[in-house]
Amino acid sequence: MQNAGEANKRILLLSGYDAASHRRWREQLIDLLPDFSWASLVLPPRFFRWRIRGNPLTWLNEPLLQERWDLIIATSMVDLATLRGLHPRLADTPSLLYMHENQFAFPVSSGQNASADPQMVNLYSAMSADCVVFNSGWNRDSFLDGVDSFCQKLPDGVPEGLIDTLRDKSRVIPVPIEDRLFAGRPSLVERTCPHLLWNHRWEYDKGPDRLLKFLQVLEQRSVPFRLSVVGERFRSYPKAFDRIREQFDPCIEHWGFLESREDYDHLLRHADIVVSTALHDFQGLSMLEAMASGCLPLAPDRLAYREYVPALCRYKSHEQNAEREAGAAADSLEGMLEKGDSTCPPEGWRASSLSGDYRSLFQHLINAGSGSS
Repeated sequence: MQNAGEANKRILLLSGYDAASHRRWREQLIDLLPDFSWASLVLPPRFFRWRIRGNPLTWLNEPLLQERWDLIIATSMVDLATLRGLHPRLADTPSLLYMHENQFAFPVSSGQNASADPQMVNLYSAMSADCVVFNSGWNRDSFLDGVDSFCQKLPDGVPEGLIDTLRDKSRVIPVPIEDRLFAGRPSLVERTCPHLLWNHRWEYDKGPDRLLKFLQVLEQRSVPFRLSVVGERFRSYPKAFDRIREQFDPCIEHWGFLESREDYDHLLRHADIVVSTALHDFQGLSMLEAMASGCLPLAPDRLAYREYVPALCRYKSHEQNAEREAGAAADSLEGMLEKGDSTCPPEGWRASSLSGDYRSLFQHLINAGSGSS
């Protein structure tokens, strides 16, 4: 429902590391809520350590930060506390921190050096914000647990009640899934030789080595399948992908990133089962999109998947034993194929369902700010 006063309410959206999922959410919000007056400041998704620590310096002389706004929305890569300290007008403006991910639960690869700096940016930003919104309950809980564990390691000076304060200002509103993706497919298309789709970033935390082991178990059990492996690929990527392509080439329907959104949507509508082998996924947009398009999910029993993947579609999690997990995934797949499960579109994640949650929260923060000024 449109609010007559929204057209005059100005929102500044700050995206400190405008990766694909962050950009999509940002553009989607503006499209879903056009009655607000929007402006955006974004930084490109490269040089991660510099971006998360340096965005206040990069934006130091940004004219937009000198203007008056009714609401500031910042993503989790933004150092909101420092920005509000450097720009007095922002200190008096209601602010919302949107946590696409949190650095307390984000894995550190073998090529990275561990550092508390990104975690401190998340923590100080959450303390500074009037409201902290997470894209999943797992993201929220892992953040609060991570802050708690972090604070217990500090020598002294940790304020009492910090976790309760953060919890009280936290909410969960996922990144929405466009209504157009909901295809209305009632059941699995092909059970004799299902089309498996793995559609994640080509990085180690998405478990490509686990995908390889899963496919090898299927081959050992003589379970026929077709395979599409898509998703964003970078210059350096895990070698498990090369092994998958070499070993399972006769089964492959599509391989590599799809530049065309239309081609990708077509693939979502024609695949049968969307597979995750991820060790980290703060919401799982690729899984949700495929489920909306009619795919059955097959995901480990961990992370945010417990919030929307039915129990019968979750295989037992063995994070420390990839071989056992591969066997569990194959067991679940065979059970799903035998029963011919119905699709399970994530209705609660529809954009039309979530837009009202975003609208009411934004309006509440704006009204609270107006009342205190």
